[in-house]
Amino acid sequence: MSYREICDLIKETAKKLKLKPSVLERIVAPERVIEVNFPVKLDSGQTQVFRGWRVQHSSVRGPYKGGLRYHPEVNLEEVKVLAALMTLKCAVINIPFGGGKGAVQIDPRRFSARVIKRLTEGFARSTADFIGEKKDIMAPDVNTTAKIMGWFRKEYEKTTGYTAPGIITGKALREGGIRVRDEATGLGGAAVTGEVAKILKKKPSDISVAIQGFGNVGRHLAHHLYHAGFRLVALADQGGGTLHEDGLDFHASYREKKNGAGLSTICFCRVHGHSSDCLVVGAKNILETKVDVLIPAAISDQITTENAPRVQAKIIVEMANRPIDEAAEKILVRRGILIVPDILANAGGVLGSFLEWRENVYGEKMTYREAKKYLSKRMIAAYRQVAGIAKEKKISLRKAAYLIALKRLAHPLKSRKN
Repeated sequence: MSYREICDLIKETAKKLKLKPSVLERIVAPERVIEVNFPVKLDSGQTQVFRGWRVQHSSVRGPYKGGLRYHPEVNLEEVKVLAALMTLKCAVINIPFGGGKGAVQIDPRRFSARVIKRLTEGFARSTADFIGEKKDIMAPDVNTTAKIMGWFRKEYEKTTGYTAPGIITGKALREGGIRVRDEATGLGGAAVTGEVAKILKKKPSDISVAIQGFGNVGRHLAHHLYHAGFRLVALADQGGGTLHEDGLDFHASYREKKNGAGLSTICFCRVHGHSSDCLVVGAKNILETKVDVLIPAAISDQITTENAPRVQAKIIVEMANRPIDEAAEKILVRRGILIVPDILANAGGVLGSFLEWRENVYGEKMTYREAKKYLSKRMIAAYRQVAGIAKEKKISLRKAAYLIALKRLAHPLKSRKN
C-alpha cells in the first residue's frame, strides 16, 4: 500500500464528513519526518553509516506512538504508511496517542548482537531531541525485541539525563513491562474475531478458521481462538503448514514448533491426536482454504488480484498490516466477503502498549486479569461501533473505521474519553 492510497481513502472519507481543507491537510500530511544518518563501529573495526527514519504523523490526540523496525528493504514511503495507519488505529479504538513509526535500513542477520546494540544506541542518540515519554514512544516491531528496546531506553536516558521508563513499550517485565503486552495484539484480534463471527450464526466449534502466520501475533491469536472453542483447521508460516478439517490441536502444534519442527511437518488433530491425515499447505495456499474465517497474520500484500478470485472464506480478519491490496479488496467485496480492517483488528497491540505506558508514566496499574478483560472489552466495543456505522451508512467496515477515526482526529478534544 502506498501513502497516496491511504491519502486517497482519507480524502474520500473526509468528503462524507465535510471537513475543511485545513483540517484535512493536518490529518493527511505527517507533522514531522526525521531522517538520520549515523555511524556504527563494526566488529571488523571499520565504521559504517546507517540510515534511519522516524515519521511523526499526528499528535492532535496525544503523543506519537509506533514501533521501530530493522529491515534491509525498508524505506521512507513504508514508514510514512505505517505511521499514518497507527494514527488511524489509535483514533479508531479511542486512546490518547497519535501515530509514529521508526525504521533503520539494515539486515540484522548479517551483524552480531554487539553491532545491533551499537546501532540501536546510535539511533537513540540521533533521535533523542525529538522523542520523550509524553512526546513520542517507541516499541518493538519487525526484527526488534524487548532486549533491543532496553538498549534504546538506556541510551536515551544516558543522552538526556532523565529516567524514562515510558519512552518505550514492549519492555521485559523486570524493566517495567506488563504481562498482557506480549499477547495483546492476538488477544484483541481474537476478541474481534469472536464478535464478527456471530454473523455466521454458528457455535464456535462449527466455525472453521485458517491462520497465515505463527509469529507472536498469529500464535497468541490461535491460542485464544482455540480456547474460545473455534476450530483451527489450518496453520501456516513462511515455511508452510498443515490443514485438518477436524481441527488442529494448538498446544501440541505449538510445542512441536517450539522444539524446532516446521509447521508443515506437524499434524496434531484436536479430535484424533497425532494423525497422518493432514494436508500440507503452502504459506500462500492457505489463503485459498475453504473456511469460514481467514486470518492473514504475517506480512503485507498477501492477497492480490492474482489470488483474490480463489479466496473461499466468508470473513477475513486483517491481523497483518494491509495484507490485502486495494485492487484485490474490490474483488473480495464484490464477491460478498466481509473484511475486518487492520486498523481495527490488530489494534490490541497499541492498546496493550497504552496500558503499559500509563502504568510507567502515571502509575495506573492493572492486574493481568483486569488488563485482559479491559483490552477485550475495548476491542469488542470498537468493533461494534465500526459495524454499527457500516450498517447505518451501508459502507464497508474499512470505510466505517476511517470515518470514525477521521471524526475523532478532526475533533480531538471532543473524542478523548478513556
